[in-house]
Amino acid sequence: MANRIKTVNGVDIELTDKEQAELEAREKAWTDGQADRDLAELREQRNILIAETDWTQSRDVTLSKDADWKTYRQELRDITKTFKSVGDKDFKFPTKPS
Repeated sequence: MANRIKTVNGVDIELTDKEQAELEAREKAWTDGQADRDLAELREQRNILIAETDWTQSRDVTLSKDADWKTYRQELRDITKTFKSVGDKDFKFPTKPS
């Protein structure tokens, strides 16, 4: 199979075997890192949701559904035990208490 092409000064040139191997190694590293990127995205979205509820944990705040908020926050923290990506089958964040 022929190596890929690169354009240098408007001229198409075939990659050398070394360049082709380096390109394939970078592409493999990117592909292999997909699971880590998916989990990082899930954690980032989860952390935003947790941060939005930090106010519920202040000693000055008295909530009639305090236990519901604690449960919700714990479910958010535990979500990465069940899911590794927001794209996982049946994935959904827990429902925020009203």
